[in-house]
Amino acid sequence: MNQEAIEVIKVPDGRPIKLWTEGVPVEDAARLQLINTARLPFIFRHLAVMPDVHLGKGSTIGSVIPTRGAIIPAAVGVDIGCGMIATRTTLNASDLPDNLHPLRSAIEQAIPHGRTVGRGKRDEGSWQNPPERVNALWAELLPGFRRIVEKYPHLRETNNHKHLGTLGTGNHFIEVCLDETDHVWFMLHSGSRGVGNAIGSTFIALAQADMRQHLANLPDRDLAYIEEGSVHFDDYLEAVGWAQNYARRNRTAMMDRLIAVARKVITRPFTVNVEAVNCHHNYVQKETHFGSEIFVTRKGALSARKGELGIIPGSMGARSYIVRGLGNEESFCSCSHGAGRTMSRNEARRRFTVADQERATAHVECRKDREVIDEIPMAYKEIDAVMHAQRSLVEVVHTLRQVVCVKG
Repeated sequence: MNQEAIEVIKVPDGRPIKLWTEGVPVEDAARLQLINTARLPFIFRHLAVMPDVHLGKGSTIGSVIPTRGAIIPAAVGVDIGCGMIATRTTLNASDLPDNLHPLRSAIEQAIPHGRTVGRGKRDEGSWQNPPERVNALWAELLPGFRRIVEKYPHLRETNNHKHLGTLGTGNHFIEVCLDETDHVWFMLHSGSRGVGNAIGSTFIALAQADMRQHLANLPDRDLAYIEEGSVHFDDYLEAVGWAQNYARRNRTAMMDRLIAVARKVITRPFTVNVEAVNCHHNYVQKETHFGSEIFVTRKGALSARKGELGIIPGSMGARSYIVRGLGNEESFCSCSHGAGRTMSRNEARRRFTVADQERATAHVECRKDREVIDEIPMAYKEIDAVMHAQRSLVEVVHTLRQVVCVKG
């Protein structure tokens, strides 16, 4: 049996907080942020906190926020629908070339990633001429987008079509991995890109404007919420649902391209989708828990209903996991979305060197320069401890180790 070890914080004038954090650190600032959220009047039953928990903008990353009658846009955040996709191939480790650098280079050339800014510069992280597959996926999204921009015309000017099928920056990545039987997997992490950011930012600002008379009573202005029945509530649900669909298609488009480029570099023929997972970890949706229909916001958390497959990536150079949900109702059927940071990006850049990065990722074909030091494994919690803390939430189906990593 998976013996549960849950810490419970009782919050005066608020709902309890249940934490699956045995053996992993939880910073004091994150605890305070959770307590502030738990005091909101529309929180349902309790907050559920995953072992990768850490301080976030608006709400705590690694938290599951069940609500009735209201949604906090900043808790969903601006990378709406951010998540993971993974697929197992019929390739084995022995089918990969001895030198993996050409494979990494081919992936970097095929899929726009990162971001270049400056007057007169084209953003290398977007398409100049989107390929046919991207155009086809955009055509599926276009009717919903038109409905949104009828009410919010400024969103027409966002990076939308030309960001579809692109990776982004920060902790977004594309990886080639091996599982415990040396089968090859392709995996990537991305969300709703520029248009999702604009949608999130728009409704965070609208929530704060609608509540300007009450902001002084909130512990954090980012906890501004939109109430069910208000002028912006249905618009937000429609826009956030569309952005989540965009994010899912964004990952699909990149995976299709990743498979195509791998077929050009790897000489052995192979098939994919032996096992495939495409899951969000920054999103909101209506669900039923404890007999009530509620909104569940997962801010850096996965759905883990009984039998549901999910992806929990470790840090750059660490193990990742394909998991199966155990349907733990106390967690609102959720689990962590990764390892979770232990320090800020700036702190990681200050503390570590390129030599540290080279040592930590010696077994991975990846960039090893100053631009990616903020993603060094030592800036994250130990993924093994995170997995142990949530043994009552998920079971491990596959353990993956990286051999190629492309960073945004």
